[in-house]
Amino acid sequence: MKIGVIGSGPGGYFAAIRCAQLGFDVSLIERYPSLGGTCLNVGCIPSKALLDSSEHFHQLQTGFDIHGILVDEVRLDFNKMMQRKQEVVTQNTKGIQYLMKKNKIKVIHALASFAGSRELLLTKDDGSSEKLLFDKCILATGSKPHCPDSFNYNKQRIISSTEALCLKEIPKRMIVVGAGVIGLELGSVYARLGTKVKVIEYLDHILPNMDRDCSNELMKSLKRLNIDFQFGRSVAKIQQIGNSHVELFHGAKEGSESLKEEAEYVLVATGRKPYTEGLSLNKAEIQTDEKGFIKTNQNLQTSNPNVYAIGDVIGGAMLAHKAEEEGVYVAELLAGQKPELHAHLIPQVVYTWPELASVGYTEAQLNERGIQYKTGKFPFKALGRARASNDLDGLVKVISNEQTDEILGVHICGARAADLIMEAVALMNFKASAEDMAMLCHAHPTFSEALKEAAMDASAKRAIHT
Repeated sequence: MKIGVIGSGPGGYFAAIRCAQLGFDVSLIERYPSLGGTCLNVGCIPSKALLDSSEHFHQLQTGFDIHGILVDEVRLDFNKMMQRKQEVVTQNTKGIQYLMKKNKIKVIHALASFAGSRELLLTKDDGSSEKLLFDKCILATGSKPHCPDSFNYNKQRIISSTEALCLKEIPKRMIVVGAGVIGLELGSVYARLGTKVKVIEYLDHILPNMDRDCSNELMKSLKRLNIDFQFGRSVAKIQQIGNSHVELFHGAKEGSESLKEEAEYVLVATGRKPYTEGLSLNKAEIQTDEKGFIKTNQNLQTSNPNVYAIGDVIGGAMLAHKAEEEGVYVAELLAGQKPELHAHLIPQVVYTWPELASVGYTEAQLNERGIQYKTGKFPFKALGRARASNDLDGLVKVISNEQTDEILGVHICGARAADLIMEAVALMNFKASAEDMAMLCHAHPTFSEALKEAAMDASAKRAIHT
């Protein structure tokens, strides 16, 4: 079977490799020179490199003296920090190239567009083109930053996450529009480096889809970075003034008098939109919804039975690991296997410090569904390991069913939350109870003990250290 995969991000290259492992003839089409998509080039990987570098710098300035480590002078080589970030990206993209070669996947750098229900037109940068016939096609073209027209996005001073990862200077002032994951992560990078960051958010809180207790804990930590939050504000207009700064006008949602803010850069972090430009979906009779996301059924099959779609381009949680799982799912489905997807068990992570990680349902979601539940909480400051490392911010919350005690959601704000959440993911995949989590022996002293304590609190209100 000939498989065409369009897009080489986590969804696309996972799908391509799994298809190759299953014996299919695979062609991977990527319009840009490097493989890896948004995640490896202008998303997950470069942002985490800068998050780690900036956190090291911040800790050296503010966190080492309590350990008895005194540094008289701390200097920052911003160019070298950016160079390291790019080296990390390059190493990862080269790794994908190696995997393509190892798995005998044909890589074609071209703009793919549909020429029929089972035919692609591949147009290369030099203007040449070729046609590719496929038995099945997997669309994994991802998403792009969404910037309203009134924001006058120009990639210079009014920027998206893509440009924020490649600045040539550390701004004195930056305004971030949107208090979601991208805005908070990149805002915290520059706040640690000394930028005065202001976040303007339409809603009344950060991270609207995540647990409120944990997001409130995270906001306390971000405020200690001197990030200024303005909630309930609607941005009316953004405009660049000359070559040096930007003006932003915003007002209360109710329509009060507009206020003007000035900064060197405005980072627009108001979400992402599906990337289907140039695909000519109509020629393959592939339908999209009102927001441009490709419609799929429960098997991720589009309105064209020969074409499947995965990842950001179909909506839902815009996460690299969601796309990866969907890519593997489709590959195994095409091989006649019976894979499963558990959308509500896909973990979400915010890579600030402390980190915030979540899986399953929030209290708000359970209330909407009328499901009775109980909760257990445990603060990191009561944890011996957190005391030893001075990572005292945050908490763990475990939510379980009122009648059965099955774990319905776990939410963590704290050190290493991104890694800790996997215990919850594993247990929830096997429908474990809060008591099951509480009965597991956790090594001491570790951050994971906070999960055990929160589970003990949820199952029987018997946490030891609170």
